[in-house]
Amino acid sequence: MTLVTRAAVVERQGLPRPYQSTKPVSVKDLELVGPLKNEVLVKVEAAGLCHSDLAVIEGVRRPPLPIVLGHECAGRVVDVGEGVSSPRRGDRVVLSFAQSCGECVYCLSGRPTLCDAGRAANNEGVLVTGGTRFRLNGKEVHHHLGVSAFSEYIVVPSSSAIPVPPELPPERLALFGCAIPTAFGAVINAAQVRPGSSVAVFGCGGLGLNIIQALRVAGAMQIIAVDILAEKLERAARLGATDLVNASKVDPVAEVRRLTGGRGAEYCFEATGNTRVMAQAFLATRKGGTTVILGVTSPEDKVELPSWLIMGEERRIVGSYMGSIVPRRDIPMLVNLFARGVIRLDEVVTGYLKLDELNEGLDRLAEGAAVRQIVKM
Repeated sequence: MTLVTRAAVVERQGLPRPYQSTKPVSVKDLELVGPLKNEVLVKVEAAGLCHSDLAVIEGVRRPPLPIVLGHECAGRVVDVGEGVSSPRRGDRVVLSFAQSCGECVYCLSGRPTLCDAGRAANNEGVLVTGGTRFRLNGKEVHHHLGVSAFSEYIVVPSSSAIPVPPELPPERLALFGCAIPTAFGAVINAAQVRPGSSVAVFGCGGLGLNIIQALRVAGAMQIIAVDILAEKLERAARLGATDLVNASKVDPVAEVRRLTGGRGAEYCFEATGNTRVMAQAFLATRKGGTTVILGVTSPEDKVELPSWLIMGEERRIVGSYMGSIVPRRDIPMLVNLFARGVIRLDEVVTGYLKLDELNEGLDRLAEGAAVRQIVKM
């Protein structure tokens, strides 16, 4: 089966801003092949614009080009390939960008986000089921993180398409493909935050704000939000932050320590992708505490830390990729929390875009003027 889909294609990286003028993203008509064995065809209903997408535009992340951008979305299953029992035609699904084989040591031990085959496929811009499905003038166009959410239709491995209740709005469900599981998983799985804890969150964008509400749900007693923009700090307060630190006006490390009685926070989360901020988060962590790193950096970036503090003060540094989740287990659980009103998303979604407005949306994201913008297909 072959059909035509309108999709947002990136062919060059590192173009200067404003992106509205340089246009790193162009919408093109592509051929889409499939679904093949163990794959499904999905009509995308809504997709979120994330900093990981911006990192591709900036050249921080360097996948093979050309590539169809986007990795956070929800949609409806239109068709299924051979061997697929779930999801079924007509199911509403959330897409997981952590492709997995289901057979390796990581998948079998409950760590599918670390799957070697899935990582290799994402790095190569292909599906874990093998190869690419997009074509432009007969030539391959790559998949972004196995999803390529900014396309009217996509073909994905059936294991990446997770059924969710059909009555919930796709404009909110899209966030369960990245922002929500990455944030809640970091709190619950990676850090294992205990009720009554003191916590600081460095960076209050789409990821940081959701970490804050995850901490609220987890029962953290003190939640310190750190950012350089007052508007984002105000959003953080509405989602559960107890203390606000404007890092453009005060030393954030000293202020976090002051707010925690001079000791530092038991847990510090970095959600910026800035190595200087990563070091600040570590230095703001108390003895015996945990620093969790979530921000996307380039492979060449390095963080310089006082090594004595890691051993001498028994501090832990933890990385978390997609919240260290098991997508088929954790995404439905998180969607259930949203359906019950526990997870709030109105403070996180700051605007809506059309597919051909992505360049303008990328400008707003790069300027810090947006948290999460949703592309409505």
